[in-house]
Amino acid sequence: MTSSSLVRTGAVMAPVLLFGYGALRLIDGLDGRHDKGAWMWNAGHVMFFAAMALLGALAVGVRRMLPFRDFRNRLIGNLAVIGTLTGMVAFLWVIVGDLFPSFADAAPLPVPLQIVGQAALVIGLVTLLTQLVRAGRNPAWSPIAALFAFLMIPVNLDLIPVAAVLLFVALLPLTGLRRRTPVSA
Repeated sequence: MTSSSLVRTGAVMAPVLLFGYGALRLIDGLDGRHDKGAWMWNAGHVMFFAAMALLGALAVGVRRMLPFRDFRNRLIGNLAVIGTLTGMVAFLWVIVGDLFPSFADAAPLPVPLQIVGQAALVIGLVTLLTQLVRAGRNPAWSPIAALFAFLMIPVNLDLIPVAAVLLFVALLPLTGLRRRTPVSA
């Protein structure tokens, strides 16, 4: 898969799947509880798993698109991908544990990943989007919108669908769905 197709697929499908997860979570919780192991719980978590995996693929694709002119920018880009992938692993580990409680009992998320994992995904992805802005390939509002999208989720998990829409807006310039216009610096 080419870098551009990795980026386009991740930019479209990750927010769509995250929205689906959030919507199923809301519907499942209408009775005041979430039915772990029920079909909505499982389907939602599979969507969440796929969304996180796609964000990891998106990070790798964005890194390949960046024009690095010096060691510092290359290092920042590489660290941002490592952070995003570390965060992705943390999310995937927790999701698998939610789907399979015996996995969570047998292999709990290691403490270092508990501490930095999920934040690493956000910091890494926002850093990569910021590097695209600096390269003139993304509008300045894109990393800001992505940051706000991710910050909404810990405030209230019921905001996941809203966060997914905001994340889609943040990633829209990477989808190819919008008419390409030069971005002024």
